[in-house]
This record gives sequence, structure tokens and C-alpha cells, in this order.
Amino acid sequence: MYITYHHILKGIVALVFATMLFSCQNGLNEARKFDVDYQAPLTVGEGINLFYTDSGKVRANLRSPKMLDFTNLQFPYREFPDGVEVDFFNEKQEKTNIIADYGIIYNTTNLIDLRGNVKIVTADSTILNAKQLYWDQSNSWIFSDEKYNIQMTNGALNDGEGFDANENFDKFISRSNVGVQYIDESEK
Repeated sequence: MYITYHHILKGIVALVFATMLFSCQNGLNEARKFDVDYQAPLTVGEGINLFYTDSGKVRANLRSPKMLDFTNLQFPYREFPDGVEVDFFNEKQEKTNIIADYGIIYNTTNLIDLRGNVKIVTADSTILNAKQLYWDQSNSWIFSDEKYNIQMTNGALNDGEGFDANENFDKFISRSNVGVQYIDESEK
């Protein structure tokens, strides 16, 4: 009879061990579900109104209905899926306004991608409209491969596809364009 209890005891131990193994496997599956959510944003902000100041002066004001912060990823970025509006102020506190239907800021490369009804109105009233444009903050350079139109302060108009420009638009290179340009011949 002692052998029977011994076998029963071994069976119970084996059963408890197997149950623990399967329960741990279930816990592992539960833990793996958290990995699936890893692509979720770190934070979600609504009604964003951010100010960037330097030496007590406002340099930029960013407004957006929604911001998704993915800075927890290997290639961090912030996304503005419902549009973004930014005002930039120069040393004289003159304002340049940028509006887009969608925006994304890549932290590692300092590149900003703006899409959908992008409109820039500079401090001197130059107006640029484009489907999409990129702003390289590190090099202070704006560029696009999409169609655009620009209206300069002197009345010159330019419709084209693809351009490169500095932030002030005083260096503007168009890849292909049609437009009306005004040339001041009095300066020689």
C-alpha cells in the first residue's frame, strides 16, 4: 500500500507542476500583449498650445487640436494628425505663420514634414501654398517635390513643381515653374 501512496504522491506532484507550467505560459502570453501596444504613443495631447521662448522673448507658438508623442520608439517623432499651426517670431518680433492639415516632427533628424493645404505667410507677406513640404531645422532649409505656388511681396507669381529655399525665401530655387516675375532694371 505504501507504493500506491508513493505513486499517487508522484502523480499529484507531476499534475501540480504541469498546471504551474501552463499557468506560467498563460501569464507569458498576457505579458506579450504589452509588446503589441509598444507602437502606441507615449502620450496623447489635446488642445496643444506650446510657446518656445529665448531670453524672455517668444520665438515660436505651436497650436494643434491633437499631438501624438512617439518619442518612446527607436526613431522618435511627434505627430499632429488633425493639423498644426505655428507662428515664428524673428528678432524684431515679426511673425511668420505656417498652417498644415497634418504634421510630423522627427526628433533625431530635426526634419519636419507638413502635408495637406500647407500655407506659409512670411513676415514680409510672401505667401506659399503647397501640398507638402519639408523643413530641415538644422540647415534652416525648406524644400518640396510637390506642386506649389508662391506670391512674392512685389506681386511676382510662381507656379511650379519642386523647390528649395532658405527660411527667409530670399534664396528660392524652383525646379520647374511658370510665373510672372518683376525685374528692377534701375539697379545695375
